Amino acid sequence: MGLFDKASISRRDLLKAAGVVGVASMAPAVFAQGSRTVKFTLPWLAQGATAYMYVAQDQGMFKKRGIDIEISRGYGSLAAGQAIANKQFDFGLVSASSTILCAANGLPLVALGTTNYEAYLGLLVRTDSPIKAPADVAGKKMGGVPASVEFPLWKAFALESEIDPNSVEIVQSDPRVLERTLVEQQIDAAWCVTSSSYAVAKGMNVDTRAMLLADYGMPFYSNNIVTRPEMLERDPQLCQDVTEVILEALAFSCRDPEASMGILLKKVPELALSAGGKENVRLSQGFMLASVPRPESMQNGLGYSDLGRVGEMTDLIMQYAAPASATRPDVETLFTNRFIGGVQLTEAEWQALQSGTREFPELLKGGAA
Repeated sequence: MGLFDKASISRRDLLKAAGVVGVASMAPAVFAQGSRTVKFTLPWLAQGATAYMYVAQDQGMFKKRGIDIEISRGYGSLAAGQAIANKQFDFGLVSASSTILCAANGLPLVALGTTNYEAYLGLLVRTDSPIKAPADVAGKKMGGVPASVEFPLWKAFALESEIDPNSVEIVQSDPRVLERTLVEQQIDAAWCVTSSSYAVAKGMNVDTRAMLLADYGMPFYSNNIVTRPEMLERDPQLCQDVTEVILEALAFSCRDPEASMGILLKKVPELALSAGGKENVRLSQGFMLASVPRPESMQNGLGYSDLGRVGEMTDLIMQYAAPASATRPDVETLFTNRFIGGVQLTEAEWQALQSGTREFPELLKGGAA
C-alpha cells in the first residue's frame, strides 16, 4: 500500500483521534514583536522534495513566529550556498556536499539542521539497459554535469566499485537535458541525483534504476538548513525560529504527505500543468520522505546531524571534489544541533512513515511504479 492512498489519510485521522497533536501547536506562545522579513532560497525549482517549505508558508507557521518568508527558486545547491554566503539570501536549503564544499572554499556558512539523510547520488540507467553492475559501465558513455558537486564523487564510486575511471567515456551535459539524453539513449548511464532524474525520466515514460554511492559505503546527507555564522551570532532567536518552523512543516509532510502535496500544487499550480507533473511531485516528495527515518532523526529529533557522519562526508569532499587551495572545514563549527530536539514524531508515526514510503527506494532498484 502506497504513501499517498486513502490508508495514509485514515492513519492520520486515527492519530488525531488518539490525541496526537501537530507540531505547529507546540510552537512557543510568545514571539518577538514585529514582523521580520526573511529571504529564503531553495536549492532548485519548487518540487515535491521541498514541499514542506510551502506547507510552512501556507499553514501560517512562519507568520505565527513573526516572520514574513520570501521563498525563491534555486539554481543548484552550490549556487544556493554561494548566494547565502554572499548575503543575497538569509537562509536556504543546501545539499550537504555543497555546504561542505562551500565552506572548504572559505565561504561563511553554518548548517542549522538536516532535513533528510540520503542524497541518492549515483549511477542511473534505463531499466532495459544491459548495465547490471557498476563494472558494466566500462567502455560505455556516461553523462554528467561536471560543474556539479556530485560529479567529482564519480571517481570515488568508480574506485570503490573497482572500475577504471578512464575506461568510461564521459559526456558533459547541461542539467536541463541530462535525463533526456539518457531516455533517448544518447548515453548509456548518467551520474546524477538519481531520485530527481528518476522522476524526470518517468515523466518521459521511461523507467530507470540506480546504483547508489551509499551502496558502497559513501552515503551523503541531502538538504541542510543553512545560514551565515554572523546571522547565528547576531540573531540566534531568528535562527531557532526558522529552523523549528521548517522542521515542524517537515513533520506535517511526514504525517500527511497527501495534504502536503496538495498544498504545494495549490501554491505552485504550474507543477501540475505538464504531462506527469503530479506524479513527478509525488515521486520527488516520496523519495525525500523515505530518507527522513534514520537513527539520527528517530533518536534525536527531526533535523539532527551526526557530526561523525558529516566528518566522513567532509573527508570525501576534500579528497575528490575540493580544489587544492581548499581548507578542510571544522565540522563542529560548520554544523550545529543547537536548535534540534523540539520536533519529534511518535513511534506510531515513524512506523507509518516507513511503511508508506517503502516503495520509493525499491523503485530505484527497478521495482514497479
